[in-house]
Amino acid sequence: MNTMLTASAQQPPRFELRFQSLFDDGRGYAFSCDEAGHVDIDTLSSKARLNYFYARTVIGREVAMPAVRASMVTAAA
Repeated sequence: MNTMLTASAQQPPRFELRFQSLFDDGRGYAFSCDEAGHVDIDTLSSKARLNYFYARTVIGREVAMPAVRASMVTAAA
């Protein structure tokens, strides 16, 4: 019997905190977070941590208010 499981059945959805550019729809910053939008900065690389703090600093000037988005990860067959 071959049973296929969906990604949501195999693991909980992952979330990202997205800071969308105010000037270029294709640009922005995204960081892994929990469902409430909390980013574990201790797990970020040095560069990602700097980008996270930068994005938070320029909200309303270069990026929009961040939004939490679910990102379903598909399992490899």
